[in-house]
Amino acid sequence: EAVGQEFKPAAVGDSFGPTWETCWFKVELSIPPAWAGREVHFVWESDGEGMVWRDAQPVQGLTKEGEKTSYILTNGLKESEAHSLTLYVELACNGLFGAGKGSMIAPPDPDRRFTLSKAELVIFNRDVYELLVDLEILLDMAKLLGEENQRSFQALYTANQMVNVCDVTDPSTFPAAHDLAAAIFSQRNGESQHTIHAVGHCHIDSAWLWPYEETIRKCARSWVTVVRLMECNPELTFACSQLRLVSVFWQAQQFEWVRSWYPGLYTQIQDFVAKGQFIPVGGTWVEMDGNLPSGESMVRQFLQGQRFFQEQFGRICSEFWLPDTFGYSAQLPQLMRGCGIRRFLTQKLSWNLVNTFPHHTFFWEGIDGSRVLTHFPPGDSYGLHGRVEEMLKTVKNNKDKGHVNHSAFLFGFGDGGGGPTQRMLDRMKRMSDTDGLPRVQISTPDRLFSALEKESSQLYTWVGELFLELHNGTYTTQAQIKKENRECERILHDVEVLSTLAVAQDGAFQYPASQLQRLWRLLLLNQFHDVLPGSCIQLVVEDALQHYAEIRRAGAWLQEEAVKSLCKELLQPKAESAESTLVLNTLPWKRTEVISRTGPAGTETLALVTVPSMGYALVREPLLPPQPVAVRKQEDGSITMENGVITACLDTMGRLTSLQLVDSQRESVPDGCYANQFALFDDVPLYWDAWDVMDYHLETRKPMTMLLKPLEVTLAGGLRGSASFSLQIGESSTLTQEIILDATCPYLRFLTQVEWKEAHKFLKVEFPVQVRSTNVTYEIQFGHLQRPTHWNTSWDWARFEVWTHKWLDLSEHGFGVALLNDCKYGASAHGNVLSLSL
Repeated sequence: EAVGQEFKPAAVGDSFGPTWETCWFKVELSIPPAWAGREVHFVWESDGEGMVWRDAQPVQGLTKEGEKTSYILTNGLKESEAHSLTLYVELACNGLFGAGKGSMIAPPDPDRRFTLSKAELVIFNRDVYELLVDLEILLDMAKLLGEENQRSFQALYTANQMVNVCDVTDPSTFPAAHDLAAAIFSQRNGESQHTIHAVGHCHIDSAWLWPYEETIRKCARSWVTVVRLMECNPELTFACSQLRLVSVFWQAQQFEWVRSWYPGLYTQIQDFVAKGQFIPVGGTWVEMDGNLPSGESMVRQFLQGQRFFQEQFGRICSEFWLPDTFGYSAQLPQLMRGCGIRRFLTQKLSWNLVNTFPHHTFFWEGIDGSRVLTHFPPGDSYGLHGRVEEMLKTVKNNKDKGHVNHSAFLFGFGDGGGGPTQRMLDRMKRMSDTDGLPRVQISTPDRLFSALEKESSQLYTWVGELFLELHNGTYTTQAQIKKENRECERILHDVEVLSTLAVAQDGAFQYPASQLQRLWRLLLLNQFHDVLPGSCIQLVVEDALQHYAEIRRAGAWLQEEAVKSLCKELLQPKAESAESTLVLNTLPWKRTEVISRTGPAGTETLALVTVPSMGYALVREPLLPPQPVAVRKQEDGSITMENGVITACLDTMGRLTSLQLVDSQRESVPDGCYANQFALFDDVPLYWDAWDVMDYHLETRKPMTMLLKPLEVTLAGGLRGSASFSLQIGESSTLTQEIILDATCPYLRFLTQVEWKEAHKFLKVEFPVQVRSTNVTYEIQFGHLQRPTHWNTSWDWARFEVWTHKWLDLSEHGFGVALLNDCKYGASAHGNVLSLSL
């Protein structure tokens, strides 16, 4: 399609755009005959990302920020080679990190232009390049090894000799200068020297500062460049944890589109996988958030990821690779082991703002006792460049010296793609076994972990979650995405339960396996670690919300089909039968609840019903409650609500002044305190605006007390009682809440709607309770976790804002209070105050 377009002349200095546009360049080259025998490169520099196409195939990614600005036309021009040829350059009007206006993480500038700054045909002098790399390594050794180390002086004097020997006007002097460097690089280490396992790496965020579709091109630009490097460097290994991203789009009915863009690239990758150079790692569908997905979602991440690797490469992953996620649930070790994984690699805890994590290699133990061997590369990065400084840091920074003598070194440009470069490889070749420096070997994740396993007898064990002391705001940012994720997880659960029951009852029912897999993969894609946390641009949010809408639409249809099959006889209208309602329960316990149903005239009526676990009931005559709900307004404007199970008292601002479990006669709200208290905080983090909330926000607490509409009774009682009120929040926002108590129900419901128009503010709701405990319990995937209610240590107060799933509970012996939610993840508990971040 691009080749068939009409091209017009372009020149260096021209600009193109706007942001997210694609421009194609037809480049006609003619290599002078006088360059015979020379290495010839096509050089292209632009602030947009590019791809070189030759003979209708992608051959080289071009990204100035990733130090990839040339395509090698020939290593030594032969007479038999074509001297004239045509290339095409596909220019994406975005940089390696998108197109932020003013700063990297600012919203994209929609009108940005991208400039072509260089387009040249050049002779590349390989001998000069080799000397420059030699000198770089020697000078870094001289500067960084220190005056007390004789190797620093040896490196310095060797560099000085090279300068003396080398005559820049006489290329015949270059080999002698290079031999001087080679002599010092060939002086070997002792056997005890630390071994660094260097693995090529290219972290590509599935969506972040660019939309999902641009990621497909980032993958192609990065991986085709890796393939070119592997052709020239058969020792190069490359760990790829996002390989299945392309398959995400293949499975989403865009297989032909991707295949038509990059025919043959995937086949080349498979060839290098077979050779053991291109190494799939990870084990999950995408590099998901490590905290917020439900337990079932995490299992599906592993299921879909491992199934993909098995189908495509004939094996599952033994390493879980999640280097850039904002913390790691204590449930992950059990899930890993259950999915055939016993090794884990990340580095994100090096970002901790308060405490330095005490290990780089250790066993991580989950809530059930499952353990996995865990390694944090001591270079504290997944995007290293193979420099002397990084090698020395890897050894010096290693917290487990004496216990292990091996560590990982992940090299290559990342986040926005890019990957390794030839210069990185050439640096490390000089450091493979050089006295004074750690031993550097191009390796694989398997060789690294195998070496660590042999040394693991003295390793320490870390029990519980790996909590990142940063980016706590991602538990709350983009409330709509959080709500949709929880709702879609529920929808897919219900579809599977009802479809399974339908199959069990009627073998003719067709279980919707392929439809469910498509919907699950959409949901799993949106759980990527910059989408579900909300740390992405608006374009990505819009894409994600479309995915959620599709899950809702298709899920509702699948649910309806399952119910029709499961209950077809009950759904048949019968003239003699009384009006009835079919009620289904997809949870594994019997439930007695008040429901709302539509009557013959279209009016909503309430009914108290009991439905068995994982089952259904046909309700004709609703149950009568043991005691109806009573809602009474007092003379002072306060309202009391009771149903025989609990009694509550609310002041005119909707705050709970009393909450009692009738049988216990125990007051839950301390004297003089208010539960359901909304509070607004300033939210001005140091840098990562969508990611962070800092501890100092707690000093800016402002209770919200500006009433727009005082508390009024909305339902006086019977099966349900309720009262509602409205508050002003901050300068421009409003909050309306209905507080509901149903018959026989042991909890209050707070139906809350906020019209949010604030900037750099943080809204929470607080529940002080009359319970004393040093720990609060939070729900996590398939279990729960306790965290302290005090700030005794820096590890305690660094968790001033934490994540939970559907509940948190503060209990002492014989009594407790729980705070439940249907769409929130950010929470905190300090002393006796439970807070939910809204």
